[in-house]
Amino acid sequence: MLDDIALDTSGGTTPPADSTRTPAAPSYTVSLSSDTSGTVWNGHESATFTNASATALGEVYLRLWDNYHGTCSAMPIKVTNVTGGTADAPSVACTALKITLPAPLAQGQSATVGFDLGITVPSGADRFGHDGAFSFIGNALPVLAIRDAAGWHLDPYTDNGESFYSLAADFKVTLDHPSTLLVPATGTSTDTPGSSGRTVTTATATKVRDFAWAAGPFSKISGTSASGVPVNIYSVSGISSSSAQSMLSTAKSAVDAHGARFGAYPYGELDAVIDNNYWFGGMEYPGFVLDLVSTTALTHEIGHQWWYGIVGDDEYNSPWLDEAFADYSTDLALGSTGSNCWSGVSWASSAEKITNSMAYWDAHSSRYSTVVYGYGKCALHDLRRLIGDTAMTKLLKDYASAHWYGVSTTAEFKAAAQAATSTDLTSFWTQHRIEG
Repeated sequence: MLDDIALDTSGGTTPPADSTRTPAAPSYTVSLSSDTSGTVWNGHESATFTNASATALGEVYLRLWDNYHGTCSAMPIKVTNVTGGTADAPSVACTALKITLPAPLAQGQSATVGFDLGITVPSGADRFGHDGAFSFIGNALPVLAIRDAAGWHLDPYTDNGESFYSLAADFKVTLDHPSTLLVPATGTSTDTPGSSGRTVTTATATKVRDFAWAAGPFSKISGTSASGVPVNIYSVSGISSSSAQSMLSTAKSAVDAHGARFGAYPYGELDAVIDNNYWFGGMEYPGFVLDLVSTTALTHEIGHQWWYGIVGDDEYNSPWLDEAFADYSTDLALGSTGSNCWSGVSWASSAEKITNSMAYWDAHSSRYSTVVYGYGKCALHDLRRLIGDTAMTKLLKDYASAHWYGVSTTAEFKAAAQAATSTDLTSFWTQHRIEG
């Protein structure tokens, strides 16, 4: 006993938190069936995972992100009949559900939780919403939250940007729906006949952070990029065939341009769902994007396949790591050099930084796009000009490779950039307000 007490008091500090991200290597199996309109889905989901950390894992949290779009008394995402653990009442405005495991998992041990799932898609042309007959179903499948050195990541939903943070996972999702509805989805899909008048779409995806789908009487055109990536464009009514063809051409060019720079696109097919009624420019999911008819927006969302998708990040605490990088990638793909972009930078306050979190940007929402996207990509152009095109090209390709299916942090990117040049970058980071 004395030794323990002596150890406890001698330093007066607690041991460092385990920085290992857990629960790791999630595998999700989902089976859902829709109503006639594709706006209500019911079925079952199970999640199998492993504790990668030396610290025991006594509970997990599911993120029910889309409950932001309802209320706790009328949740669009309903989880019931939990097995493999004991569910608490939902928290964080009903976007988090704690499930206490029957016994804590030691490092390397695995477990499975299962539950019945009900999804009701609200009205509105949104990343979770329906525009008339067309439903967009993003962030609707519950996914496991991450525990790391900071503890559990239970950040709130943000409508201003993204707060999604999840590890690369495998999904097998079966979607039973009326045959009149086309159902584009994350991953590679196959359709088989279901019961009378219905189709079963089975989608499988490997090493993706999320799974999204859409449902509706879309018009579909398909093609293959020069490097061999199958690309599908799904358009709502009102999108002209020439616009759809233009978006197909853009998507094929973009997936190849980004792939040549950062590493070949690994997710099989790529689906883009086009609707000019989205209130946002576009939204990224693995292998699946929502977009207006816009060459720039579609190239940006496809850029997110590498920055957020393949190379993950904590979107709530470090949004610049995917938004600035996707915007920089878009500039490169479209031949924009960002020349003299920093001369237009004007900070709103001393607290404003490229690396600020969504907590800051939700309080300063009018500045989010300007700083994180605009100043962020400009900082990357400036870094390229400072260390040279060749070094910058190698830096980003090597950085993507080193973090392939992993997680990027500001500190790791700064270290990689510093290792790529003999120039001391300290003043560069300070000038460009990149902290971390």
